[in-house]
Amino acid sequence: MQIITSEALISFLAHVGTGLGLMILGVIVFAFTTKFSEATLIREGNIAVALKLWGKAIGLAIVIYTVWANSVSLFDAFVWGLIGIATQVIAYWIIEYVLTPKVSLAKKVEEGNVAIGFSLFSVSIVVGLIVAASLTY
Repeated sequence: MQIITSEALISFLAHVGTGLGLMILGVIVFAFTTKFSEATLIREGNIAVALKLWGKAIGLAIVIYTVWANSVSLFDAFVWGLIGIATQVIAYWIIEYVLTPKVSLAKKVEEGNVAIGFSLFSVSIVVGLIVAASLTY
């Protein structure tokens, strides 16, 4: 009795690899949207930066979860995952430059403002949920 077929295992590994690849790509893209090194500031203990970065990652993971649950193929899931990354970056830019033009959120986070970092963490999850819900049409 064979419970897991080799085809199912290969499909699983392809989805896991693609999903993790999208997460890594997303975190790298998110890091490029800031003028400072998030990795350095996180290593130095800047909680606000960690919240901002990992909120984006959680939001993206929510999108990837929904994409995997609703896609018709691995390629379809990959494309929608890329759209999820782009959507979160655009949403961040809208928040940073349109909704809060007089406040540099990036600068506040770099300075360690945990309230701003947590706000961006939360907004990233909210955006991820909205994008994910939009993908279930």
